Amino acid sequence: MTESTHHIDLHKYFERIGYFNTPSLDLGTLKSILTQHIRTLPFENVTSFLGCPVNIDLAAIEQKLVNQQRGGYCFEQNALLRAVLQQIGFTVTGLAARVLWQTPPGHQPAQSHMILLVEVGQVPYLLDAGFGSNTLTAPLRLDVSDPQRTPHGIYRLTQLDEDYLLEVKVSDSWQPMYSFDLRPRTTGDYKIANWFCSTHPESRFVEHLIATRAFPEGRHALLDRQLSYQPISGPKSVIMLASVEELRKTLLEVFGIETPVDIGTDQKLVNLFRTVPSSENYDHSITNVDQVVS
Repeated sequence: MTESTHHIDLHKYFERIGYFNTPSLDLGTLKSILTQHIRTLPFENVTSFLGCPVNIDLAAIEQKLVNQQRGGYCFEQNALLRAVLQQIGFTVTGLAARVLWQTPPGHQPAQSHMILLVEVGQVPYLLDAGFGSNTLTAPLRLDVSDPQRTPHGIYRLTQLDEDYLLEVKVSDSWQPMYSFDLRPRTTGDYKIANWFCSTHPESRFVEHLIATRAFPEGRHALLDRQLSYQPISGPKSVIMLASVEELRKTLLEVFGIETPVDIGTDQKLVNLFRTVPSSENYDHSITNVDQVVS
Protein backbone atom coordinates (compact mmCIF):
# COMPACT_ATOMS: atom_id res chain seq x y z
CA MET A 1 0.00 0.00 0.00
CA THR A 2 1.46 3.36 -0.99
CA GLU A 3 1.77 6.40 1.27
CA SER A 4 -1.01 8.25 -0.58
CA THR A 5 -3.53 5.39 -0.24
CA HIS A 6 -2.85 4.32 3.33
CA HIS A 7 -5.68 5.17 5.71
CA ILE A 8 -5.35 5.38 9.47
CA ASP A 9 -7.75 3.23 11.48
CA LEU A 10 -9.44 6.16 13.21
CA HIS A 11 -11.25 3.94 15.70
CA LYS A 12 -7.97 2.46 16.94
CA TYR A 13 -6.27 5.87 16.96
CA PHE A 14 -9.09 7.50 18.95
CA GLU A 15 -9.07 4.56 21.35
CA ARG A 16 -5.30 4.88 21.73
CA ILE A 17 -5.44 8.58 22.66
CA GLY A 18 -8.65 8.37 24.66
CA TYR A 19 -10.77 10.54 22.38
CA PHE A 20 -14.40 9.44 22.54
CA ASN A 21 -16.28 12.34 20.94
CA THR A 22 -17.66 12.59 17.42
CA PRO A 23 -15.18 14.77 15.49
CA SER A 24 -16.35 17.88 13.65
CA LEU A 25 -14.53 20.37 11.44
CA ASP A 26 -14.21 22.96 14.17
CA LEU A 27 -11.61 24.40 16.53
CA GLY A 28 -12.96 22.48 19.50
CA THR A 29 -12.32 19.15 17.80
CA LEU A 30 -8.84 20.26 16.73
CA LYS A 31 -7.94 21.29 20.29
CA SER A 32 -9.34 18.12 21.83
CA ILE A 33 -7.55 15.75 19.47
CA LEU A 34 -4.25 17.63 19.88
CA THR A 35 -4.59 17.61 23.68
CA GLN A 36 -5.28 13.88 23.85
CA HIS A 37 -2.57 13.08 21.28
CA ILE A 38 0.12 14.92 23.21
CA ARG A 39 -0.89 13.56 26.61
CA THR A 40 -0.90 9.98 25.35
CA LEU A 41 1.83 9.66 22.69
CA PRO A 42 5.22 10.55 24.19
CA PHE A 43 7.88 12.40 22.29
CA GLU A 44 10.75 9.90 22.22
CA ASN A 45 13.71 8.71 20.18
CA VAL A 46 14.36 5.21 21.55
CA THR A 47 14.56 3.76 18.03
CA SER A 48 17.34 6.05 16.77
CA PHE A 49 19.15 5.99 20.13
CA LEU A 50 19.37 2.21 19.85
CA GLY A 51 20.96 2.56 16.42
CA CYS A 52 18.02 1.85 14.12
CA PRO A 53 16.76 4.15 11.34
CA VAL A 54 13.28 5.61 11.88
CA ASN A 55 10.75 4.52 9.24
CA ILE A 56 8.36 7.41 8.50
CA ASP A 57 6.13 5.64 6.00
CA LEU A 58 2.63 6.24 7.31
CA ALA A 59 1.82 2.54 7.76
CA ALA A 60 4.99 2.09 9.84
CA ILE A 61 4.16 5.14 11.94
CA GLU A 62 0.66 3.85 12.64
CA GLN A 63 2.01 0.43 13.57
CA LYS A 64 4.53 1.91 16.00
CA LEU A 65 2.57 4.73 17.65
CA VAL A 66 -0.92 3.24 17.60
CA ASN A 67 -0.66 -0.55 17.53
CA GLN A 68 2.63 -0.96 19.43
CA GLN A 69 1.74 1.91 21.78
CA ARG A 70 5.06 3.71 21.35
CA GLY A 71 5.85 7.36 20.79
CA GLY A 72 8.05 9.14 18.29
CA TYR A 73 9.57 12.43 17.22
CA CYS A 74 8.36 15.20 14.91
CA PHE A 75 8.28 13.28 11.61
CA GLU A 76 6.23 10.52 13.22
CA GLN A 77 4.00 12.57 15.54
CA ASN A 78 3.04 15.22 13.01
CA ALA A 79 2.68 12.80 10.08
CA LEU A 80 0.23 10.71 12.10
CA LEU A 81 -1.67 13.78 13.28
CA ARG A 82 -1.83 15.17 9.73
CA ALA A 83 -3.24 11.91 8.34
CA VAL A 84 -5.88 11.71 11.08
CA LEU A 85 -7.01 15.31 10.60
CA GLN A 86 -7.13 14.94 6.83
CA GLN A 87 -9.30 11.83 7.10
CA ILE A 88 -11.69 13.75 9.33
CA GLY A 89 -11.85 16.44 6.64
CA PHE A 90 -9.53 19.21 7.79
CA THR A 91 -7.27 20.97 5.29
CA VAL A 92 -3.73 20.22 6.49
CA THR A 93 -0.39 21.19 4.94
CA GLY A 94 2.97 19.81 6.01
CA LEU A 95 5.67 22.47 6.46
CA ALA A 96 9.31 22.49 7.57
CA ALA A 97 11.09 24.66 10.13
CA ARG A 98 14.62 25.73 11.00
CA VAL A 99 15.21 25.04 14.70
CA LEU A 100 16.67 28.13 16.39
CA TRP A 101 16.32 27.06 20.02
CA GLN A 102 19.60 27.72 21.87
CA THR A 103 21.51 28.60 18.68
CA PRO A 104 23.77 31.64 18.14
CA PRO A 105 22.14 34.76 16.64
CA GLY A 106 22.16 34.66 12.85
CA HIS A 107 22.55 30.89 12.69
CA GLN A 108 20.66 29.32 9.75
CA PRO A 109 20.36 25.57 10.30
CA ALA A 110 18.73 23.18 7.86
CA GLN A 111 14.95 22.80 7.83
CA SER A 112 15.00 19.68 9.96
CA HIS A 113 11.68 19.94 11.80
CA MET A 114 8.20 18.98 10.57
CA ILE A 115 5.21 21.19 11.49
CA LEU A 116 1.60 21.48 10.32
CA LEU A 117 -0.64 24.24 8.98
CA VAL A 118 -4.34 23.52 9.58
CA GLU A 119 -7.24 25.61 8.31
CA VAL A 120 -10.43 25.91 10.36
CA GLY A 121 -13.10 28.05 8.73
CA GLN A 122 -10.44 29.75 6.55
CA VAL A 123 -8.41 30.64 9.67
CA PRO A 124 -4.83 29.25 9.57
CA TYR A 125 -3.43 27.53 12.66
CA LEU A 126 0.04 26.24 13.47
CA LEU A 127 0.12 22.73 15.00
CA ASP A 128 3.21 20.95 16.27
CA ALA A 129 2.94 17.73 18.26
CA GLY A 130 6.67 17.01 18.11
CA PHE A 131 8.97 19.61 19.66
CA GLY A 132 9.90 17.83 22.85
CA SER A 133 9.58 19.92 26.00
CA ASN A 134 8.29 22.89 24.01
CA THR A 135 5.65 20.96 22.08
CA LEU A 136 2.65 23.18 21.45
CA THR A 137 -0.27 22.03 23.60
CA ALA A 138 -2.79 24.15 21.69
CA PRO A 139 -3.14 25.38 18.10
CA LEU A 140 -1.69 28.85 17.44
CA ARG A 141 -3.39 31.27 15.08
CA LEU A 142 -0.99 32.11 12.29
CA ASP A 143 -2.67 35.44 11.55
CA VAL A 144 -2.21 36.83 15.08
CA SER A 145 0.99 38.57 16.21
CA ASP A 146 -0.07 39.09 19.83
CA PRO A 147 1.12 36.58 22.45
CA GLN A 148 -1.00 33.42 22.59
CA ARG A 149 -1.41 31.47 25.80
CA THR A 150 -1.49 27.66 25.78
CA PRO A 151 -1.90 25.28 28.73
CA HIS A 152 1.90 24.92 28.98
CA GLY A 153 3.32 28.27 27.89
CA ILE A 154 2.96 31.59 26.10
CA TYR A 155 4.03 31.88 22.47
CA ARG A 156 4.04 34.47 19.73
CA LEU A 157 4.33 34.38 15.96
CA THR A 158 5.99 37.18 14.01
CA GLN A 159 5.99 37.44 10.22
CA LEU A 160 9.36 38.38 8.72
CA ASP A 161 8.95 38.88 4.97
CA GLU A 162 7.97 35.40 3.74
CA ASP A 163 9.05 33.67 6.94
CA TYR A 164 7.43 33.30 10.33
CA LEU A 165 9.27 33.23 13.65
CA LEU A 166 7.88 31.27 16.60
CA GLU A 167 9.03 32.36 20.07
CA VAL A 168 8.26 31.14 23.57
CA LYS A 169 8.24 33.28 26.69
CA VAL A 170 10.84 32.13 29.20
CA SER A 171 10.70 34.10 32.45
CA ASP A 172 10.47 37.68 31.16
CA SER A 173 12.17 37.23 27.77
CA TRP A 174 11.18 35.83 24.38
CA GLN A 175 13.31 32.94 23.11
CA PRO A 176 13.21 31.85 19.44
CA MET A 177 12.10 28.28 18.79
CA TYR A 178 12.09 28.03 15.01
CA SER A 179 11.41 29.85 11.77
CA PHE A 180 9.42 28.57 8.81
CA ASP A 181 7.73 29.53 5.55
CA LEU A 182 4.46 28.34 4.07
CA ARG A 183 5.89 26.27 1.21
CA PRO A 184 4.39 22.76 1.35
CA ARG A 185 6.90 19.96 1.84
CA THR A 186 6.84 16.53 0.24
CA THR A 187 7.35 13.09 1.71
CA GLY A 188 10.77 13.10 0.05
CA ASP A 189 11.73 16.32 1.85
CA TYR A 190 10.88 14.75 5.19
CA LYS A 191 12.65 11.49 4.41
CA ILE A 192 15.93 13.31 3.79
CA ALA A 193 15.69 15.26 7.05
CA ASN A 194 14.55 12.17 8.92
CA TRP A 195 17.48 10.16 7.59
CA PHE A 196 19.89 12.70 9.05
CA CYS A 197 18.08 12.97 12.38
CA SER A 198 17.82 9.21 12.91
CA THR A 199 21.18 8.01 11.52
CA HIS A 200 23.85 10.73 11.50
CA PRO A 201 26.38 10.21 14.31
CA GLU A 202 26.24 13.92 15.22
CA SER A 203 22.44 14.00 15.50
CA ARG A 204 21.15 14.49 19.03
CA PHE A 205 18.62 11.76 18.35
CA VAL A 206 21.47 9.29 17.86
CA GLU A 207 23.72 10.56 20.65
CA HIS A 208 21.17 10.95 23.43
CA LEU A 209 18.11 9.23 24.88
CA ILE A 210 15.22 11.71 24.90
CA ALA A 211 11.62 11.50 26.05
CA THR A 212 9.04 14.14 27.00
CA ARG A 213 5.35 14.09 27.81
CA ALA A 214 2.81 16.75 28.73
CA PHE A 215 0.27 16.28 31.51
CA PRO A 216 -2.46 18.62 32.76
CA GLU A 217 -0.24 19.66 35.68
CA GLY A 218 3.04 20.10 33.77
CA ARG A 219 5.67 18.33 31.67
CA HIS A 220 8.13 15.52 32.31
CA ALA A 221 11.36 15.42 30.29
CA LEU A 222 14.17 12.88 30.16
CA LEU A 223 17.61 13.45 28.68
CA ASP A 224 19.81 10.37 29.06
CA ARG A 225 19.48 9.74 32.81
CA GLN A 226 18.36 13.19 33.91
CA LEU A 227 14.65 13.45 34.63
CA SER A 228 12.99 16.84 35.07
CA TYR A 229 9.50 18.00 35.86
CA GLN A 230 8.26 21.48 34.99
CA PRO A 231 4.90 22.25 36.63
CA ILE A 232 2.47 24.72 35.08
CA SER A 233 3.54 27.16 37.80
CA GLY A 234 6.54 26.96 40.08
CA PRO A 235 10.18 25.86 39.81
CA LYS A 236 11.46 22.92 37.80
CA SER A 237 12.65 19.85 39.71
CA VAL A 238 15.52 17.70 38.42
CA ILE A 239 16.76 14.29 39.55
CA MET A 240 19.47 11.95 38.28
CA LEU A 241 18.34 8.36 37.79
CA ALA A 242 20.63 5.94 39.61
CA SER A 243 20.43 2.71 37.61
CA VAL A 244 19.35 1.07 34.39
CA GLU A 245 16.45 -0.52 36.27
CA GLU A 246 15.29 2.91 37.46
CA LEU A 247 15.64 4.28 33.93
CA ARG A 248 13.54 1.46 32.44
CA LYS A 249 10.91 1.95 35.16
CA THR A 250 10.79 5.71 34.47
CA LEU A 251 10.42 5.19 30.73
CA LEU A 252 7.51 2.81 31.32
CA GLU A 253 5.67 4.49 34.20
CA VAL A 254 6.18 8.17 33.29
CA PHE A 255 6.36 8.07 29.52
CA GLY A 256 4.59 4.82 28.67
CA ILE A 257 7.60 3.44 26.78
CA GLU A 258 8.52 -0.22 27.14
CA THR A 259 12.15 -0.68 26.08
CA PRO A 260 13.44 -3.88 24.46
CA VAL A 261 15.13 -6.42 26.72
CA ASP A 262 18.25 -7.58 24.92
CA ILE A 263 22.02 -7.32 25.20
CA GLY A 264 22.33 -4.40 22.76
CA THR A 265 19.72 -2.29 24.54
CA ASP A 266 21.18 -3.09 27.94
CA GLN A 267 24.63 -1.98 26.80
CA LYS A 268 23.34 1.32 25.40
CA LEU A 269 21.53 2.08 28.65
CA VAL A 270 24.50 1.05 30.80
CA ASN A 271 26.70 3.46 28.85
CA LEU A 272 24.52 6.36 30.01
CA PHE A 273 25.71 5.74 33.56
CA ARG A 274 29.43 5.66 32.77
CA THR A 275 29.88 9.41 32.43
CA VAL A 276 28.98 12.20 34.80
CA PRO A 277 26.74 14.75 33.00
CA SER A 278 27.85 18.36 33.19
CA SER A 279 25.46 21.20 33.96
CA GLU A 280 26.61 22.91 30.77
CA ASN A 281 25.28 20.02 28.68
CA TYR A 282 22.12 19.34 30.61
CA ASP A 283 20.62 22.55 31.92
CA HIS A 284 19.65 23.89 28.51
CA SER A 285 19.50 20.67 26.52
CA ILE A 286 16.53 19.28 28.38
CA THR A 287 14.27 21.54 26.32
CA ASN A 288 16.43 21.43 23.23
CA VAL A 289 15.30 18.05 22.02
CA ASP A 290 14.51 18.91 18.41
CA GLN A 291 17.77 20.63 17.58
CA VAL A 292 20.26 18.72 15.44
CA VAL A 293 23.78 19.59 14.40
CA SER A 294 23.78 20.70 10.78
